[in-house]
Amino acid sequence: MPLLRPILTAVLLMPLALPIAAQPAPPTPGFDAAAVDAAGEGPVDDGAEGPVVLRAQVLLDRARFSPGEIDGRYGSNMRRAIEGFQRSRDLPVSGEVDAATWAALDDGAPALADYTVAEADVTGPFRPLPEGMMARADMDGLGYESAAEALGERFHVAPAVLEALNPGADLATAGTVLRVPNVVGVPPLPEIESVEVSAGDSVLRLRDAQGAVVAQFPASSGSEHDPLPIGEWTINGVGREPVFEYDPSLFHDADPGDREATLPPGPNNPVGPVWVDLSKPHYGIHGTPEPAHVGKTQSHGCIRLTNWSAQTVADAVRPGMTAELVP
Repeated sequence: MPLLRPILTAVLLMPLALPIAAQPAPPTPGFDAAAVDAAGEGPVDDGAEGPVVLRAQVLLDRARFSPGEIDGRYGSNMRRAIEGFQRSRDLPVSGEVDAATWAALDDGAPALADYTVAEADVTGPFRPLPEGMMARADMDGLGYESAAEALGERFHVAPAVLEALNPGADLATAGTVLRVPNVVGVPPLPEIESVEVSAGDSVLRLRDAQGAVVAQFPASSGSEHDPLPIGEWTINGVGREPVFEYDPSLFHDADPGDREATLPPGPNNPVGPVWVDLSKPHYGIHGTPEPAHVGKTQSHGCIRLTNWSAQTVADAVRPGMTAELVP
């Protein structure tokens, strides 16, 4: 159900996706693959970090209640993922991984798996991204900056954590065997009937025909300058590998010297690799070049997910489906 490029270009003219700056992440928690493999089922709550948290994040991701980028830290995205999972399983909602939640999460699969780096993973080209929209508009594509970034996105994990799990490994060489979060090859979602985006909870939920939430993803949705358009809308269709038509007059925080420009496709395009078009003109659900910021910073009006979550949503929806945007 692809969107025609002229339509896709038109919807990208409005202020929707430039990430609003966030504070740098704290240092990566100290752990290794062996510690994650050996992690038990202790309590996971506010302030926790390390192997047991990473294991819980992987299990939440496998259950389709995404904690966002897997980083081994308990934060707001993880709390909301736990709460959503607990509600979906009729468990007491605490936002903490207790014994009952561990039992419901445990699907018998290990948290980590072996992965052999393929030639396609390291082909690139990998290039550093210049600062500023004008410089990026001059590039022929907005691909990954490194193999670590590409592999991190493939396995839903912060590149620094992937490197910590594989000390000394050359992530940029085909044939290297890595320990990675076991998030690939999970069972497919059931048929989805509607989408809900909650501005207050900073999540996007997928519901089945009975109205049950079967998947939940962190989402950045709107800001004081560009609020989320509350209401019931319809999904028009999906555009893959979108360009981004940048109009600085529509961004309150644009650089003064910026001009109108077209940014090429790629995972580091401002809207990532996919655009789910809504019937509200100029609004949609899309990816991001900054997965660590999703659910933690504001957007320019639209609904920003990690690239992997946006791909999952795009694969699950269809034209005519309801998308309800709630406070």
